[in-house]
Amino acid sequence: MSELVLEEADWTGREQRHRTRVDRFLAPHLQRREHGQAHPVWDFLFTYYSLRPRQLRRWHPGFGVVLAGPAARRYLGASGYGSVGDGVGVTPAHLRSRADTVRFVAQLLRATAARPPRLNCFGLHEWAMVYRTPEKRHGQVPLRLGAAGTDAVVDSLPLRCSHFDAFRFFTEPAVPRNEQPLRRETQIRTEQPGCIHAAMDCYKWAYKLSPLVASELVMDALELAADARAVDMRASPYDLEDFGFAPIAIETPAGRAEYVRAQQDITERAAPLRARLLGECDTLLEALDTETSRGRTR
Repeated sequence: MSELVLEEADWTGREQRHRTRVDRFLAPHLQRREHGQAHPVWDFLFTYYSLRPRQLRRWHPGFGVVLAGPAARRYLGASGYGSVGDGVGVTPAHLRSRADTVRFVAQLLRATAARPPRLNCFGLHEWAMVYRTPEKRHGQVPLRLGAAGTDAVVDSLPLRCSHFDAFRFFTEPAVPRNEQPLRRETQIRTEQPGCIHAAMDCYKWAYKLSPLVASELVMDALELAADARAVDMRASPYDLEDFGFAPIAIETPAGRAEYVRAQQDITERAAPLRARLLGECDTLLEALDTETSRGRTR
């Protein structure tokens, strides 16, 4: 792939716009953290997902982009970077070191995008995580229907979870109730684009590819993940009204219809984002093929 050279005034402007965008997003989280305040909805974006605020603030242009000018030298100490041409950029050696990750993400995204969306799970994965157990994942937040009421909802509806990273938190009594057993090694065969968590995980795959992909894409994915998380927790068994989240009462026909509408919206927004991320993976794989070809002719 040909390299794009960004002059210092151009890339430092992008860098500053990224930091401004990130700081706006992070401000409530950092304020809560400073005061030791946990949040049952938003903390997930910084605990389950492992990218830390300081890492999120660091702007990356993506592979194939060369940063020109004296200011680019500060990137020389960053992981994955080195001298490229007359400037600084993510090195081919770093791309080669991440080849397996790029291939896996591309395969997963391609398989997910190829399937029709399924919109009939009604967000029951969160209910299955507290089914017939005295333990709660969010101890400071009460169950909206109580333990018995929550169990009754799970008993009355089929579990159709297709996302392994939600399924793996099901309680033991809930596991056999799912319509299919899910395993890590079969994830590529079961992931589907209607899943709220599959939409959220576009963020995970974007930041796991960093710094090979541009930080603007990572932030686009994070903002979608935040909106998906809000839907996910509004449909959960928890009473979150004190935190400003009105419930989607999936125990009722009207609530299930509301959930499907919200799920459809997230699915439609995730599709172009997933396509962009897959396009980045394909470009990286083409670059890897080029590097391999060059190595054979040396």
